[in-house]
Amino acid sequence: MSTGANAGPKGRVWDSLKRLVSRMARETRTNMDVLLTWRPGWKDTAEIVLLTSTLPLYYLVRGQAKERVGEAVSRGVDIVRFEQNLGIFWEVQLQRAILDYDWLVQGLNAFYLYGHLPVIGALALWLYFWHRPQYLLMRNAFLISGAIGLVFYLNFPTAPPRLLAEHGFDFGLVDTVVEQYHEGRPLTPNFFVNQYAALPSLHFGWNLLVGMALWLATKNILIRIFAVLMPLAMFTDIILTANHYIVDAVAALPVVLIGVAITLAVRWLVVRVLSVDSKTAKDKGWVSWVYWLVGVTEPSETQSRTRTGHPI
Repeated sequence: MSTGANAGPKGRVWDSLKRLVSRMARETRTNMDVLLTWRPGWKDTAEIVLLTSTLPLYYLVRGQAKERVGEAVSRGVDIVRFEQNLGIFWEVQLQRAILDYDWLVQGLNAFYLYGHLPVIGALALWLYFWHRPQYLLMRNAFLISGAIGLVFYLNFPTAPPRLLAEHGFDFGLVDTVVEQYHEGRPLTPNFFVNQYAALPSLHFGWNLLVGMALWLATKNILIRIFAVLMPLAMFTDIILTANHYIVDAVAALPVVLIGVAITLAVRWLVVRVLSVDSKTAKDKGWVSWVYWLVGVTEPSETQSRTRTGHPI
């Protein structure tokens, strides 16, 4: 008896499940092959040097604006007044709604501390090995938006809502992270910490940037759901832990988008001047390094199965 036409709904579901498992197995083998056959080159070394130098430098410079406390507190109060005038100063009510749930508060504190750079780092590795064009887009937009953020942190220090009470402006907000850990930032050296770097919130902005890169990298529905939920979760977290104002998260949007726009504009300009297929690009070794710096992927580079050979 034929099992094709007469298999029925259960048979068709079973066949679909087997095809799904088979496809996932093939994809896993392909992904592991990429990782197991990878051998570090000069650009991989340069990538490590670039990130391990710029990220500590970013936090070191950001941590310098610590002395202008009065100005920072005044600007924080101004933001509260601004939100009150707009009718969007919801931070107090939102936080009060969750303070009685210790498990939730502790989860929010942990996510604030460890759902940012550790998660970004892990996702960056995944993008680097299997979705290089999206990784390069994220890397440069990350660096550019960080530079824009530094301009604000150094010139317009802003106290977060959690610090206003200790300076005489008690709006009823609680510093949940300090209450749990009895210190501002566990495992973070004090010279890297700037307590008055609330505006813009790159905690939210950089998680949003990674979410954008994940969305572009794959059509997998689960990963795309994660790409949407991760920045939304961080937006919720920074408000409920009183680390940022709503305005801080809103201000992060143009900062991140400007970083993406500059990245794309520079890539477009370089490809126009130094085409990937031009004789100059093929004859001059330094052109390849220009591509790497501005985030252009070359056809000759070993990429994942999703790579098209052209910048996105």
